[in-house]
Amino acid sequence: MSCPSCGLGMEGSFELSPLGQLSTDDQAFVIAFVRHHGSIKKMEALFGISYPTVKNRLNRIAAALDKTFEAPPEKSANLYVLEQLARGELTVEEALEKLG
Repeated sequence: MSCPSCGLGMEGSFELSPLGQLSTDDQAFVIAFVRHHGSIKKMEALFGISYPTVKNRLNRIAAALDKTFEAPPEKSANLYVLEQLARGELTVEEALEKLG
């Protein structure tokens, strides 16, 4: 990552938020939508687009966001059981049963 204005850079492994994974244009659209309290009429006027275009774009953005909230794979579920065991929330027997 680097800042284009000051040139400061950072290297490493970063996880972006679901909104941060959207394109810059889609982020601007979401920001405008929130700032205008979800008014589709305002979005029509602001972006010069029709009601169906606003709805289609919101649906596309929502679908992109939904992908980041999909159920974890089975291995992650097993890891969750092990974490519960480590925190003392499950007994060994309960953990083995869930992992079974």
